[in-house]
Amino acid sequence: MTTLEIVFWASVFIVFYTYIGYGIVLYILVKIKERFEKPVNYPIPTDKTLPEVTLFITAYNEEDSVDGKMENCLALDYPIEKLHILWVTDGSNDNTNRFLSDWPQATVLYQPERQGKTAAINRGMKFVKTPYIVFTDANAHLSKESVRKIIYAFADAKVGCVAGEKRLYRFGRNNATADGESLYWKYESTLKALDARLRSTVGAAGELFAVRLRLFEEMRTDTLLDDFIQSMRIAMLGYTIAYCAEAYAVEFGSANLKEEAKRKVRIAAGGLQSIWRLRSLLNPFRYGWLNFQYVSHRVLRWTITPVLFFLLFPLSIALSLTAANAVPYLIIYTLLFLLYVMGLLGWFCYMERIKSKILFIPFYFFFMNICVIKGFFYFCKRRKKNDGTWEKSRRAG
Repeated sequence: MTTLEIVFWASVFIVFYTYIGYGIVLYILVKIKERFEKPVNYPIPTDKTLPEVTLFITAYNEEDSVDGKMENCLALDYPIEKLHILWVTDGSNDNTNRFLSDWPQATVLYQPERQGKTAAINRGMKFVKTPYIVFTDANAHLSKESVRKIIYAFADAKVGCVAGEKRLYRFGRNNATADGESLYWKYESTLKALDARLRSTVGAAGELFAVRLRLFEEMRTDTLLDDFIQSMRIAMLGYTIAYCAEAYAVEFGSANLKEEAKRKVRIAAGGLQSIWRLRSLLNPFRYGWLNFQYVSHRVLRWTITPVLFFLLFPLSIALSLTAANAVPYLIIYTLLFLLYVMGLLGWFCYMERIKSKILFIPFYFFFMNICVIKGFFYFCKRRKKNDGTWEKSRRAG
């Protein structure tokens, strides 16, 4: 076997493992573990013994979300006297603060200077006194029992962080961007649930997650993925990140593909930044199962897999013309060619506003991988920037 063939088959394996194989391996490992391990039932706190909780909301120019978010917070099934609502609105220059002044139930921290979300979190956490903090976005509406279910998960002393589930509103018949994002999050939610059942979910999403106050650590203000960094630091201390599907946040998907690309590119750049800042987690001898889950679920997606995926097509062409046995390379070339055609047809359907979920899946897959590669250049560009500000993506709602 030639060097080129070795590179090709190694690339095939990594691409398949990253997007499909890990889910299969994870499912098998979970089934084996649960066959031999008995579930533990932890005592559920009563309303009298429920702890005080802070709902922590960072907001920049969220005037359209204030009233809806406050109504949602006050409708949560949690003792109101134990629920503290904290907004940090640094840099907002619209009507966010004026609208919040109509809600005496909210504590608002504001400074004129905008330094980014991470800086706002670091500043706001100095005022938090409750043992648990639930972080949530201003434009995300929480399920009625979300806070209660999250606190129930903390009954296990090994749980240091609880990740909620992200869901998307359906908005219009032809919002293919939201459809693609929704399908992606359904798949992600399945993997997160399996990760948690094996050992620990690999990171939390900022729409809804919670941490123990004593485990919170300040982050560098230029951090792009504060939710991921914060949750994984807790996991690195030996605690687990529980996944709670019953606690979910609902929000609108991106308004269009351009707005979704902004978000995906920033997340990809944040992923690269996170890999560097959490580089000790790449040591399998120190972190064992957590390292296996982290590399399989996150590191490969944010680094070499997208590059290898796009290399497979030209490699399959070259090997189908030069290899002694060209048949397997012709088969893979044909499959990749069909995938590319479906992706292009999906792009055409998107541009022409033609509804086709089957074609949009391969198109969205290409789109996400292109955004990861763009994220590398975005990350290189941002390295000279010392704050955590970014341009928000417009939502469909």
